[in-house]
Amino acid sequence: MPELQRPIEIRVERMSQLVNMLDPFPFSDRDLDPKAEDYIVGWARELPRAAPITVIVHVPSGEAQSDLARTFPLTFRHFFANKVAQSSADLKELIRIGRVSLLVGFGVLALCVFTTQIVSGRLGPGPLGRFVEESLIILGWVANWRPIEIFLYDWWPIVRQRRLYRRLAAAEIAIRPARDAS
Repeated sequence: MPELQRPIEIRVERMSQLVNMLDPFPFSDRDLDPKAEDYIVGWARELPRAAPITVIVHVPSGEAQSDLARTFPLTFRHFFANKVAQSSADLKELIRIGRVSLLVGFGVLALCVFTTQIVSGRLGPGPLGRFVEESLIILGWVANWRPIEIFLYDWWPIVRQRRLYRRLAAAEIAIRPARDAS
Protein backbone atom coordinates (compact mmCIF):
# COMPACT_ATOMS: atom_id res chain seq x y z
CA MET A 1 0.00 0.00 0.00
CA PRO A 2 1.23 3.55 -0.68
CA GLU A 3 2.48 5.43 2.37
CA LEU A 4 -0.55 7.74 2.33
CA GLN A 5 -2.90 4.77 2.54
CA ARG A 6 -1.11 2.89 5.31
CA PRO A 7 -3.83 0.92 7.13
CA ILE A 8 -4.51 0.81 10.83
CA GLU A 9 -3.97 -2.83 11.76
CA ILE A 10 -5.41 -4.53 14.83
CA ARG A 11 -4.76 -8.09 15.96
CA VAL A 12 -7.19 -9.67 18.40
CA GLU A 13 -7.98 -13.20 19.55
CA ARG A 14 -11.72 -12.51 19.66
CA MET A 15 -13.86 -9.90 17.91
CA SER A 16 -15.53 -9.25 21.26
CA GLN A 17 -12.31 -7.52 22.36
CA LEU A 18 -13.19 -4.64 20.04
CA VAL A 19 -16.69 -3.89 21.32
CA ASN A 20 -18.13 -3.07 24.69
CA MET A 21 -19.80 -6.37 25.57
CA LEU A 22 -21.68 -4.76 28.48
CA ASP A 23 -23.57 -2.64 25.96
CA PRO A 24 -27.09 -4.16 25.75
CA PHE A 25 -27.69 -3.13 22.14
CA PRO A 26 -27.40 -5.44 19.11
CA PHE A 27 -23.91 -5.83 17.66
CA SER A 28 -24.36 -3.12 15.02
CA ASP A 29 -25.30 -0.51 17.66
CA ARG A 30 -22.66 -1.34 20.25
CA ASP A 31 -19.95 1.02 21.36
CA LEU A 32 -16.35 0.18 20.67
CA ASP A 33 -14.27 -0.91 23.62
CA PRO A 34 -12.59 2.24 25.05
CA LYS A 35 -9.10 0.76 24.62
CA ALA A 36 -9.84 -0.19 21.01
CA GLU A 37 -11.25 3.28 20.36
CA ASP A 38 -8.16 4.96 21.84
CA TYR A 39 -5.87 2.77 19.75
CA ILE A 40 -7.77 3.43 16.51
CA VAL A 41 -8.17 7.18 17.10
CA GLY A 42 -4.52 7.48 18.11
CA TRP A 43 -3.33 5.83 14.91
CA ALA A 44 -5.82 7.75 12.77
CA ARG A 45 -4.40 11.03 14.11
CA GLU A 46 -0.99 9.98 12.80
CA LEU A 47 -2.26 9.55 9.24
CA PRO A 48 -2.18 12.42 6.74
CA ARG A 49 -5.42 14.40 6.94
CA ALA A 50 -6.30 13.92 3.28
CA ALA A 51 -5.64 10.17 3.24
CA PRO A 52 -8.55 7.75 3.37
CA ILE A 53 -8.53 5.50 6.41
CA THR A 54 -8.47 1.72 6.20
CA VAL A 55 -8.75 -0.48 9.28
CA ILE A 56 -7.72 -4.12 9.04
CA VAL A 57 -8.69 -6.43 11.89
CA HIS A 58 -6.69 -9.66 12.05
CA VAL A 59 -8.47 -12.47 13.91
CA PRO A 60 -8.18 -16.26 14.13
CA SER A 61 -9.89 -18.03 11.23
CA GLY A 62 -12.89 -19.15 13.29
CA GLU A 63 -13.57 -15.60 14.48
CA ALA A 64 -13.46 -14.17 10.96
CA GLN A 65 -16.81 -15.82 10.17
CA SER A 66 -18.59 -14.89 13.42
CA ASP A 67 -21.69 -12.70 13.56
CA LEU A 68 -19.68 -10.01 15.29
CA ALA A 69 -17.06 -10.07 12.51
CA ARG A 70 -19.76 -9.73 9.85
CA THR A 71 -21.42 -6.80 11.62
CA PHE A 72 -18.25 -5.09 12.82
CA PRO A 73 -17.86 -2.73 9.82
CA LEU A 74 -21.38 -1.42 10.46
CA THR A 75 -20.72 -1.25 14.21
CA PHE A 76 -17.53 0.70 13.57
CA ARG A 77 -19.16 3.19 11.18
CA HIS A 78 -22.20 3.63 13.40
CA PHE A 79 -20.02 4.24 16.46
CA PHE A 80 -17.97 6.96 14.77
CA ALA A 81 -21.07 8.50 13.15
CA ASN A 82 -22.44 8.84 16.69
CA LYS A 83 -19.13 10.44 17.74
CA VAL A 84 -19.55 12.96 14.90
CA ALA A 85 -23.05 13.79 16.15
CA GLN A 86 -21.78 14.08 19.73
CA SER A 87 -18.95 16.40 18.63
CA SER A 88 -21.43 18.54 16.70
CA ALA A 89 -23.63 18.78 19.80
CA ASP A 90 -20.58 19.67 21.92
CA LEU A 91 -19.62 22.41 19.46
CA LYS A 92 -23.16 23.78 19.40
CA GLU A 93 -23.22 23.85 23.22
CA LEU A 94 -19.81 25.56 23.37
CA ILE A 95 -20.97 28.25 20.93
CA ARG A 96 -24.16 28.74 22.98
CA ILE A 97 -22.08 29.15 26.14
CA GLY A 98 -19.83 31.57 24.25
CA ARG A 99 -22.79 33.70 23.19
CA VAL A 100 -24.20 33.83 26.72
CA SER A 101 -20.75 34.57 28.13
CA LEU A 102 -20.25 37.32 25.56
CA LEU A 103 -23.57 38.90 26.49
CA VAL A 104 -22.65 38.79 30.18
CA GLY A 105 -19.12 40.04 29.44
CA PHE A 106 -20.35 43.00 27.41
CA GLY A 107 -22.88 43.79 30.12
CA VAL A 108 -20.18 43.77 32.79
CA LEU A 109 -17.87 45.87 30.58
CA ALA A 110 -20.63 48.43 29.93
CA LEU A 111 -21.43 48.58 33.65
CA CYS A 112 -17.74 49.04 34.49
CA VAL A 113 -17.31 51.84 31.91
CA PHE A 114 -20.46 53.55 33.20
CA THR A 115 -19.26 53.17 36.80
CA THR A 116 -15.85 54.67 35.95
CA GLN A 117 -17.64 57.79 34.71
CA ILE A 118 -19.47 58.11 38.02
CA VAL A 119 -16.32 57.36 40.06
CA SER A 120 -14.20 59.88 38.15
CA GLY A 121 -16.82 62.55 38.77
CA ARG A 122 -17.01 61.81 42.49
CA LEU A 123 -13.41 60.97 43.38
CA GLY A 124 -11.75 63.39 40.99
CA PRO A 125 -8.45 62.94 39.13
CA GLY A 126 -6.44 61.84 42.17
CA PRO A 127 -4.62 58.53 42.63
CA LEU A 128 -7.58 56.80 44.35
CA GLY A 129 -9.98 57.78 41.57
CA ARG A 130 -7.54 56.64 38.90
CA PHE A 131 -6.95 53.33 40.74
CA VAL A 132 -10.69 52.60 40.93
CA GLU A 133 -11.23 53.58 37.27
CA GLU A 134 -8.41 51.36 36.02
CA SER A 135 -9.55 48.47 38.24
CA LEU A 136 -13.09 48.67 36.86
CA ILE A 137 -11.88 48.77 33.25
CA ILE A 138 -9.66 45.74 33.88
CA LEU A 139 -12.61 43.92 35.50
CA GLY A 140 -14.74 44.70 32.45
CA TRP A 141 -12.18 43.24 30.07
CA VAL A 142 -11.50 40.21 32.26
CA ALA A 143 -15.25 39.48 32.16
CA ASN A 144 -14.82 39.06 28.40
CA TRP A 145 -11.85 36.71 28.67
CA ARG A 146 -13.88 33.49 28.51
CA PRO A 147 -16.06 34.37 25.50
CA ILE A 148 -12.99 35.61 23.63
CA GLU A 149 -11.20 32.36 24.48
CA ILE A 150 -14.19 30.32 23.27
CA PHE A 151 -14.55 32.15 19.96
CA LEU A 152 -10.84 32.36 19.20
CA TYR A 153 -9.49 29.03 20.45
CA ASP A 154 -11.77 26.51 22.18
CA TRP A 155 -13.84 25.45 19.18
CA TRP A 156 -10.90 24.39 16.97
CA PRO A 157 -10.09 21.14 18.82
CA ILE A 158 -13.75 20.08 18.66
CA VAL A 159 -13.90 20.73 14.91
CA ARG A 160 -10.61 18.87 14.38
CA GLN A 161 -11.89 15.89 16.40
CA ARG A 162 -15.18 15.90 14.47
CA ARG A 163 -13.28 15.82 11.16
CA LEU A 164 -11.28 12.83 12.38
CA TYR A 165 -14.46 11.04 13.47
CA ARG A 166 -16.01 11.72 10.05
CA ARG A 167 -13.00 10.15 8.38
CA LEU A 168 -13.24 7.15 10.69
CA ALA A 169 -16.99 6.82 10.04
CA ALA A 170 -16.17 6.60 6.33
CA ALA A 171 -13.23 4.22 6.80
CA GLU A 172 -12.90 0.98 4.91
CA ILE A 173 -13.01 -1.92 7.39
CA ALA A 174 -11.61 -5.36 6.57
CA ILE A 175 -11.72 -8.48 8.74
CA ARG A 176 -8.94 -10.88 7.83
CA PRO A 177 -8.11 -14.31 9.17
CA ALA A 178 -4.76 -14.24 10.98
CA ARG A 179 -3.18 -16.60 8.45
CA ASP A 180 -3.56 -13.83 5.82
CA ALA A 181 -1.62 -11.39 7.99
CA SER A 182 1.92 -10.69 6.97
